[in-house]
Amino acid sequence: MAKTRTQFTCSECGYESPRWLGRCSECSAWNSFTEEVVVPPAQARPGAVRQSAGAGRPRAAVPIDTITQSQQSRLPSGYGELDRVLGGGIVPGSLVLIGGDPGIGKSTLLLQTARQMATERTVLYVCAEESAQQVKLRAERLGSTASQLYLLAETDLDIVLAELESLRPAVAVIDSIQAVYLSGLTSAAGSVSQVRECAGALMRLAKRANITLFIVGHVTKEGALAGPKVLEHLVDTVLYFEGDRFQSHRLLRSVKNRFGATHELGVFEMVEQGLIEVANPSQLFLSSREDIAPGTTAIVACEGTRPLVVELQALVSPTSYSSPRRTATGIEYNRLLQILAVLEKRVGIPLSKLDTYVASAGGLDVSEPAADLGIAIAVAASFRDRVVDPHTVLIGEVGLGGQVRTVSQTELRLKEAAKLGFRRAIVPKGSAVAGVEMEIVPVARVFDALVAALGPLPTPDAPSTHPS
Repeated sequence: MAKTRTQFTCSECGYESPRWLGRCSECSAWNSFTEEVVVPPAQARPGAVRQSAGAGRPRAAVPIDTITQSQQSRLPSGYGELDRVLGGGIVPGSLVLIGGDPGIGKSTLLLQTARQMATERTVLYVCAEESAQQVKLRAERLGSTASQLYLLAETDLDIVLAELESLRPAVAVIDSIQAVYLSGLTSAAGSVSQVRECAGALMRLAKRANITLFIVGHVTKEGALAGPKVLEHLVDTVLYFEGDRFQSHRLLRSVKNRFGATHELGVFEMVEQGLIEVANPSQLFLSSREDIAPGTTAIVACEGTRPLVVELQALVSPTSYSSPRRTATGIEYNRLLQILAVLEKRVGIPLSKLDTYVASAGGLDVSEPAADLGIAIAVAASFRDRVVDPHTVLIGEVGLGGQVRTVSQTELRLKEAAKLGFRRAIVPKGSAVAGVEMEIVPVARVFDALVAALGPLPTPDAPSTHPS
């Protein structure tokens, strides 16, 4: 009988240590080590590897020109937003990992997708966290069921693999990877070793049998996928399902995709009947444009290949503390500090003794530099107590020298703004704007953009004071 030993594994990064550590030396996480029993594998017979690699073994490597692709390279999921994020559809034999906060709608999205795909092909839904009766109850609430949708309430991965081999579905859903386990491992379900080995076994079966697998993964309190980092390396696509619990819309974001562009965005709305697609997401991120307050601007952010018109709001007010407050919601905080420094140094707006609050409407996180000009104009408009024309959109990156730099996909952004009724655009000088039916105002510096958006301003050499 083989001797057993114990080791301690970090639940955050998978680092293994022969003794317990209070702090992981790899990821610096505190109290993340769990004890696991390790059974050494049986020793291979000497010469077994040499015999298996003998002359009688058929050649495995083939020229790439001889590999043929199937006529239907991608499968439609039934939801255009999901197909967009996946790069145009579902690739057969791929592994898709979906993570998100509890209750955000991961199981609802996958159950609706499985029901849509089961009208034309066989789909297996493995519910490891619920009973089959509970999933059937939710499916009836979301809509009609499908005859080719099979449910399997099982946590033993050996039984799940046997069912996949027997049924051979086109698509399978594992909900979730933290709930299934391999009986050959002594560690508990959801541990680092169980998640790693279960994901590896599913990956090997998916590639061999050409089965598309959707795997649901839990997230930590920081929002990252729970389990070892190797889990993200094993799968082909990593999707995050995001949303504010106080908002009805949900965002499906791609952070890794071997078959398409990353950082694509799909927009859904949670209603009583489940998740529905949002046909025009830009209107979702635009609040009422009829009564515009000072400090409000509109920008066009590109999430992957999708342009989204987003409203930015800024509020500048005198501070009652020794150091002013800077608050950013949906905007990168360090980017905001950089823009405030440029406005004070290059434009002459004294913001060092004023509280500044900037937020994006609708809860969308805007991290790309193309939003810099919109943030700068919103802050200056709130400081001057002036209203920016609600039919004007701002696009551009702000440099430390006060320059307005060009950004990518300017023409695509302007066409999206024109569809929503915007008639004027302030863009960096030298941007390609051919074929856009709207007034284009090219600017080279932030001061020029402020004049174009707010009217005449004092020169940068004579800093102004905040209006009383």
